[in-house]
Amino acid sequence: MNPKNIAAVALAIIVSCAALAGPARAQTESANLDNASCLTCHDGKKGKLEVAGKDGEKRTLAALNTIKFAKGTHGDMQCVACHTEITDSVAKHKIDATAVKPDCVSCHEALWEIAKKENLTEEKARLGLVVQNIDAYKNSFHARPDTDEPSRAKASCENCHSSHEFNVPPAGSTRRTVWHKEIPRTCGEKCHEDQFEDYTASIHGEAVLEQGNIKAAVCTDCHNSHNIAGTSSDAFKLANVEACGTCHEQEYKSYNDTYHGQVVGLGYTYTARCSDCHGSHDIRAVDDPNAKVSTKNRLKTCSKCHSDKKPGMRDATPGFMTFGPHANTHDIEKYPQMYFASKFMIGLLIFVFAFFWGHSALWYYREAKERREGRPAPYINLRGLQLDEHKHFKRFKWGWRLAHLVFAIVTMTLILTGMTALYASSSWAPFVAQALGGPRIVGMIHRVCAALFVTIFLIHFVWVMVGIFRSKTFRWFGPDSFIPNWKDFRDCWAMFKWFFGKGIKPRFDRWTYFEKFDYWAVFWGVNIIGWSGLMLAFPHVTATYLPGWVFNVGILVHGEEGFLAAVFLFTVHFFNNHFRPDKLPPPDVVMFTGTQSLEEFRKDHPAYYQRLVDSGELEQYLVDAPAPQMTRASKILGLTLIAIGLTLLAVIAIGFFGR
Repeated sequence: MNPKNIAAVALAIIVSCAALAGPARAQTESANLDNASCLTCHDGKKGKLEVAGKDGEKRTLAALNTIKFAKGTHGDMQCVACHTEITDSVAKHKIDATAVKPDCVSCHEALWEIAKKENLTEEKARLGLVVQNIDAYKNSFHARPDTDEPSRAKASCENCHSSHEFNVPPAGSTRRTVWHKEIPRTCGEKCHEDQFEDYTASIHGEAVLEQGNIKAAVCTDCHNSHNIAGTSSDAFKLANVEACGTCHEQEYKSYNDTYHGQVVGLGYTYTARCSDCHGSHDIRAVDDPNAKVSTKNRLKTCSKCHSDKKPGMRDATPGFMTFGPHANTHDIEKYPQMYFASKFMIGLLIFVFAFFWGHSALWYYREAKERREGRPAPYINLRGLQLDEHKHFKRFKWGWRLAHLVFAIVTMTLILTGMTALYASSSWAPFVAQALGGPRIVGMIHRVCAALFVTIFLIHFVWVMVGIFRSKTFRWFGPDSFIPNWKDFRDCWAMFKWFFGKGIKPRFDRWTYFEKFDYWAVFWGVNIIGWSGLMLAFPHVTATYLPGWVFNVGILVHGEEGFLAAVFLFTVHFFNNHFRPDKLPPPDVVMFTGTQSLEEFRKDHPAYYQRLVDSGELEQYLVDAPAPQMTRASKILGLTLIAIGLTLLAVIAIGFFGR
């Protein structure tokens, strides 16, 4: 947009408006108030000009630099186009009290309205940007009434831009570089002296003011330029973290992986942010002994938040000093523990998902193929038994079923709350956090469910062990044991041969190899997720005995193992039990009713069925089929849990691929 055209239009607008003043305008015209007349006094060559100020004190008028004025955006405008209150060209002008005082806002808004009416918004897009800045300014901290003089704003356009010299150079030009470097002085020397003093000694200030590095942060990079918000507001605090991240991308990414960053990602500001650790205007290099994050000051900095004086917090202990708030998984020299922990977890994830997703895909293909071909179920020698095919086989007692249901609900709640933190920057996580009452409540729910999870696990473990030691017939590697044995490995191999049509489907006994994997995976998960979660829940205790880097590894392992458990549960486990062709339509309700039809039991566990027939024990496990109401309720419950699980899988996928 041509600034000279703008100036001409502005002049026309304001002159025509001022014409309404009648006599005042006539007097101005007779006085021949052109720029040359004004500059004979206001160019500063005849000495300073003083006028009456507030409370009768003298106020010195700033001299106008004619060269800068001529080069500025308003250089072609007449002085009286803005200063309509001036009515003569003599010293100590008579002031027209009815005239409108110079107003940048109304002028530019009027110009934009003209541009819109004439369909010139595209050609004068820069003018539209000015109006956007005006709207932002009106809602800013600067637009509020000044504390000492409420009749004026804290800061106006003139304070920052100087209308007589205003000229923002084009981006990328040398003049733009010079203009950019002067921003700290503009803000600091005029209004924010203390902050400017801190800034000049900071790493940012040294880079800009001494080294001429225009990429280093200046005031407007952190505080915006027009939409200046109060620094105590949550909106500013959140935006400030993102502002740091625009330059410090790697540090911002690693920060988001910590609990501090996760809470901020959910839209809350009560945990440590960049300025809490590094300072705001006085940011110094880490190796600077005066830096807040230097070795000698780090514990003191952490103690600002981690203190017994803060509700729910405890004093920071020495291990906090070696916590890496910006630890990453690719810098083996600086963070070797994170590097190797990450590689281990990635290898584990790849192995588990590659094996079991491949297993599921091949199983679906082979089972669907045999169903289409009408292959018969495994042969069972009933030896003349007369069985009532309407009977069901009792597979699980009520205690196991109740534990499974509570375990499922607790696990899904853990996944929801855990993934909300892990994928805090996703589109859905802030809504979940807000719906549950904020990150503190999310964390509380997560810890309560974790305690329930471990409690159920321990009760189950004790119950099983008591039953084992009381049994006179139990064999540790027998067919009724959950401990893997050689038959499980043979069954797995036979299963893959069956997948490719190279053999028959193995005859499973009481527990299949994939059921045993599910079972023992819980033991693994309880230990990995449980111990890492316990360390993170009580950081002051952990950091008393262990170095701070265990927090970094703990966060990584806790999150990745939680991801592994959730995705495995809602894909592989759901497939094995609900989405195989022989199980369709879902759900399989055996864990809710506790029973299976004889036909289904014969298909799933033919070796166990045959063993019970041979021993004459089958009939003692036969019960009446569950009532229709029980079956219906079990299916509704099963479908509900499956729907919740698949929904959780979807939001995890959104978080994972959007990270």
